[in-house]
Amino acid sequence: MSWLPPDDDDPYDAYDDESLVRSRPNPKANRPRSKQRPAHDDAVPGRVVTVDRGRYLCLVDEGGPDEREVISTRARELRKSAIVTGDQVDLVGDATGAEGSLARIVRIHDRRTLLRRSADDTDAVERIIVANADQLLIVVAAANPEPRPRLVDRYLVAAFDAGIEPLLVMTKTDLADPGPFLAQFRGLDLRVVTSRSDAPPVDELRAMLRDRTTVAVGHSGVGKSTLVNALVPDAHRATGVVNAVTGRGRHTSSSTVSLRLPGGGWIIDTPGVRSFGLGHVDPDNILRSFGDLAAIGASCPRGCTHLPDAPDCELVERASAGELGEFGAERLDSLQRLLTTLMTPSGRTGADTLKP
Repeated sequence: MSWLPPDDDDPYDAYDDESLVRSRPNPKANRPRSKQRPAHDDAVPGRVVTVDRGRYLCLVDEGGPDEREVISTRARELRKSAIVTGDQVDLVGDATGAEGSLARIVRIHDRRTLLRRSADDTDAVERIIVANADQLLIVVAAANPEPRPRLVDRYLVAAFDAGIEPLLVMTKTDLADPGPFLAQFRGLDLRVVTSRSDAPPVDELRAMLRDRTTVAVGHSGVGKSTLVNALVPDAHRATGVVNAVTGRGRHTSSSTVSLRLPGGGWIIDTPGVRSFGLGHVDPDNILRSFGDLAAIGASCPRGCTHLPDAPDCELVERASAGELGEFGAERLDSLQRLLTTLMTPSGRTGADTLKP
């Protein structure tokens, strides 16, 4: 027999007593979670200039009367978001910059550009190096260590993929003639600056970097940090020497740091690398970094791979006929090596393609 409430006029009177409702215990006394996040209308904007073990040094009121450096951490809702040097962010909390203060990054602004690399060509997971850069300063030595054209090609691919303008600086030209190496890039619309060990072209470079954000990259030992120290005398970036036996440079810069240039602009110094994986790059975008070949490749059949066995490839046919110029065949070989590496990642690694 079913139970009936005592008052037929209101059959739900029996449920008015809230003490009869069972509730789950909350031993931690936590507040219920909500997907609604605070608007943080009082947040202040800043630029991330250094990242170091979960702490972010930000510049607040850049160029203003109250410019200051603020140490911050990231908000919980950004724990899965990469925050990198060059990011424009919003901060809350103690943004006074006083000793012992700590702010919190709660928002990352939309990025104009992103320079990325992967561990090697088989790894599609990207590592963001720098955000919002305008230029990529590629530093390569004429000797000690020997220049690596394949690595420069990779930097160019990364720059064009990111929408960043490349600039090549050839250091140590007093040790070897840079002409033969630079001739390989004559077909590209690439600005080139040469530098002697005893006379870096500081004024020329500062004019090119003024009022722009430039990220410097280069193989260990090419003199990148030495060049940065010449451009920014107060930088005090660590420098090293090249091993006489292996011919390799020693890693001296261990962090990515933004440095303000005299006269305006920023240069971002990055740790030296011996490889630069492009596993995150779409192979279809690589041809754009070889401007001298891209115009010819436009005449190729649709879907052409531009590899040596590609049928009716305009690039391959012109190279065979000697119509690509003195260094055209080498340029095409560089392009084909990159394409082969990215199209068949299981066949070769990034290190295989970096041999000069």
